[in-house]
Amino acid sequence: MQPIYEIEDSRFRALIQPNAHLERLATGLRWAEGPVWFPAFGVLHVSDIPNDRILRITPEGDVSVFRDRSGFANGHTRDREGRMVSCHHGTRSVTRTEADGQVTVIADAYEGRRLNSPNDVVVSSDGAIWFTDPTYGILGDYEGHRAAREQPCNGVYRAGPEGGLDRVIDDAFVQPNGLAFAPDERTLYVAESGSSHDPDVPPVVRAFPVEAGRCGPGRDLFAVDAGLPDGLRVDRHGHIWCSAGDGVQVFDAAGVRLGRIRVPEVVANLAFGGPRGNRLFIAATTSVYTVYVESAACGWPGR
Repeated sequence: MQPIYEIEDSRFRALIQPNAHLERLATGLRWAEGPVWFPAFGVLHVSDIPNDRILRITPEGDVSVFRDRSGFANGHTRDREGRMVSCHHGTRSVTRTEADGQVTVIADAYEGRRLNSPNDVVVSSDGAIWFTDPTYGILGDYEGHRAAREQPCNGVYRAGPEGGLDRVIDDAFVQPNGLAFAPDERTLYVAESGSSHDPDVPPVVRAFPVEAGRCGPGRDLFAVDAGLPDGLRVDRHGHIWCSAGDGVQVFDAAGVRLGRIRVPEVVANLAFGGPRGNRLFIAATTSVYTVYVESAACGWPGR
């Protein structure tokens, strides 16, 4: 059996548990996305986008439907109060699920025009909600609803904690996708997944300096060498764990690849979770996989 770990830099050894096995926790999805761990309930939520539902999965692999007719939900995260913040292709919106189950719309338009199809989301320590807005959900009827783009670009947005919506990155991407902050929140990482439809687009993750809720000019930090980058997470040490066509590729803050965890399906997204935060959950095409690692998320669990 081929080892699941490929070590390219000796520092990767400190981040993995060589005795841990990759487990398939659940299967039967059409396109698994947006995993987020909820420590208060001890469950993982995962989007099954084409089936228009959000699944609830226990650490033992018991699967139930958390929300049917989810608005073709994609990426999720948790805010500081433990509420789920979600991106929706179908409703072209970002929402928050309140403690009583009610759903609050955070954003669905900018400057009088509908958003494209919000894709992935992260919450900063000040409570602001940052999200990407590519066009995947309006390109066809499989993961959303075919429609014309109303925004002039595929951007990245920040919804302030006191209200208001700003486009913080406008013309840097063909298709902005996953995003995550460095532990000090002075750098925002955003994946370029435009090679899904145009092979000439480089499969890179870009780094943007952040100050006072604004992004400076970005730079290409690294490229994945299999497939394209989609969802990503940053651990407490500042390493970037990025989805790829062959699994999860791990980089340091300078963009040096340390190694990879091989997964038998194309990976779309990932999240740290479990009671101790050291369990990596991987959304990969039709399945959700998990493996124990020697790291955990930066910030609060689920960020």
